[in-house]
Amino acid sequence: MFKLKILTREEVRQLVTMAQAIAAVKEAFLQLSAGKSILPLRTQVPVESQDGVTLFMPAYLSTSDALGAKIVSVFPKNVNKDLPTIHALMVLVNPETGQPAAVMDGTYLTALRTGAASGVATEILARTEASAAAIIGAGIQGHTQLEAVCTVRTIKKAWIYDSRLEAATAYAKAMKKQGGPIPADISVADSAAQAVREADIICAATTSTEPVFEDEDLKPGVHINGIGSYTPEMHEIPSQTVARSKVIVDSRSASLAEAGDLIIPMKAGLINEEHIHGEIGEIAAGKIPARESDDEITFFKSVGLAVQDVAVGELIRRQAERLGMGKEVEI
Repeated sequence: MFKLKILTREEVRQLVTMAQAIAAVKEAFLQLSAGKSILPLRTQVPVESQDGVTLFMPAYLSTSDALGAKIVSVFPKNVNKDLPTIHALMVLVNPETGQPAAVMDGTYLTALRTGAASGVATEILARTEASAAAIIGAGIQGHTQLEAVCTVRTIKKAWIYDSRLEAATAYAKAMKKQGGPIPADISVADSAAQAVREADIICAATTSTEPVFEDEDLKPGVHINGIGSYTPEMHEIPSQTVARSKVIVDSRSASLAEAGDLIIPMKAGLINEEHIHGEIGEIAAGKIPARESDDEITFFKSVGLAVQDVAVGELIRRQAERLGMGKEVEI
């Protein structure tokens, strides 16, 4: 018999702020690039009849002594069923005994840690005076992308574009209500071009297999976070943009195995593996340079890593223990 803590989505929301999540994810990236983590490539189980996939994502952070795994499903057809595209469950394990320690909602956790990854990259790579952001994709990931960007930069104007006008309109309304660092000036764009032309920071958060904007619409010095694509077939960022950008990844091995945004231009002969400048953890540690000019385009490609989930999940578990939140059951 042992006790297992169960945390709901609302409890997860209450227990961690975006700023705290950004700090936790940054530490996870540092440990990853320093060789202080164990991160197997995630196992993918496709469900072809639904164009969906369920992913099994384990990780261990040795410095943080955090161990766990996430099960996450991405089912794009859910939009036609009035359901979220992503559902997830996070399981944390006691690294001293191997006993399960906590189970929590992983759907909001996924959005939170993905936003936090873009927050880390934006803080390190975007121009310090960046004040305009464009979000492509009005799903739950798009919400935390804007929140993270606004946490690390003073954003005065934000654009949202989604192929579903009603989703973009609802997004703008919800984000304006959120307040805090989110600007009151949020506009729904008629096109991706309108959204990105004046943007200093762009976040692409879709499940698209085709680029979601045109390379010629970008302004010099823009920083791009590409977080939606996670398979070799998915492709949010134009290959021409990738070829002329400084490319930074969350994990070199995971990106080379899974990121269509890199694999597709590689197959076309536009870039090779050496085009990857490095991992975000290497830049955070000061091992390699970040932005080197105001006109340089920087592109952070994240496929999403279990070290992010474990880092933020463990932070939430410890907060819950400290505050006496969650429900404990005997197993």
